[in-house]
Amino acid sequence: MAGRIGIVGGGPAGLMAAEMLSARGHAVTVLEAMPTVGRKFLLAGKSGLNITHSEPYERFAIRFGAANGHLRAALDAFPPDDLRDWASGLGTQTFVGSSGRVFPTVMKASPLLRAWRARLEGQGVDIRVRHRWTGFAPEGLAVGTPGGAVTMAFDAVLLALGGASWPRLGSDAAWVGALAERGVDIAPFRPANCGFDVDWPAFFVEKFAGAPVKGVTARSAAGTIPGEFVISASGVEGSLIYAHAAALRDALDGAGTAILALDLAPGRTAERLAADLARQGGKASFSTRLRKGAGLDGVKAALLRACVSDAAGLAPAALAAAIKAVPLRPVRPRPIAEAISSAGGVRFDAIDEGYMLKVLPGVFVAGEMIDWEAPTGGYLLTACLATGRAAALGMDRWLSNRDG
Repeated sequence: MAGRIGIVGGGPAGLMAAEMLSARGHAVTVLEAMPTVGRKFLLAGKSGLNITHSEPYERFAIRFGAANGHLRAALDAFPPDDLRDWASGLGTQTFVGSSGRVFPTVMKASPLLRAWRARLEGQGVDIRVRHRWTGFAPEGLAVGTPGGAVTMAFDAVLLALGGASWPRLGSDAAWVGALAERGVDIAPFRPANCGFDVDWPAFFVEKFAGAPVKGVTARSAAGTIPGEFVISASGVEGSLIYAHAAALRDALDGAGTAILALDLAPGRTAERLAADLARQGGKASFSTRLRKGAGLDGVKAALLRACVSDAAGLAPAALAAAIKAVPLRPVRPRPIAEAISSAGGVRFDAIDEGYMLKVLPGVFVAGEMIDWEAPTGGYLLTACLATGRAAALGMDRWLSNRDG
């Protein structure tokens, strides 16, 4: 039987749920606090929307760490190929980039979002912007609107309010108190896919802040990963750092220290490097030895000096070993407001298989407000859409069983 559905949050998870539920005949109202829906979605697409990833699905499905098992059913029901077909149905064709990441051919998010909103409105979805959920009321949801505070009643509610990153776009975790006071178990939020502070020497920051470090590999508990990153005034940021962010953050939380081992010359073995360095003349400067013997100059040579205090005095074999494992020592993650995404949120133990809160029958959750995280590369968006879809199906079943 059709019901009145309230969806709080107009991001990817909420909009996907709205699409699924309205297609099944439910009367769906989307409440979005910001002036427009999909603001973080649009920001992510400014430099090319990474919509999903093309790697084999069995590998894709284990990119979510401790949440792999919890997310698997939702991902199985909406894997990357299905996401690409869905985008195609909205007029957005996609292609696979050199890294395996999948992008719209137009390299923008706005055409997809416009077509998506038109589909939703065509299915009767009522999208209300500048409507901020402020908590539960005896008769339903307390909502702040441009015309004042109101109470809105629904047969079922989906909360898709995001995590704690990018608060200026609406994901400010202001919902935590309202759920915690109702007994919902919530893991503290922590930054994910973030940069880190490093105690750089003054000489290094003055000369190299903003410089990219390319053609390296980095090793941590996350594995050995090739890529590039950027030196910032406060530390490091960029895709290679984000790939190791969860491992570094957890090491700092657990042991108080963390090391990211950088291989500045991944194309050469330590033995080859040692031999090449040993051939340099004894009167050559350290900079010349690095440039001629290891192919290192500029920011890479300075990075070695900054992280290995006695590098200039090392014998060839020891210097080669240092170049293959430069110990970058982050001291703390950057603030969560700067992070691409967040870890933490409603614990999976607090929801049932249909994404309904166990202590609040009829209230469901989806997207980044649940306690999972993933690396960049399309995994975040895919899981948000998949959980929105799964929660919608859970709501539909719950309403059918309630009315039946």
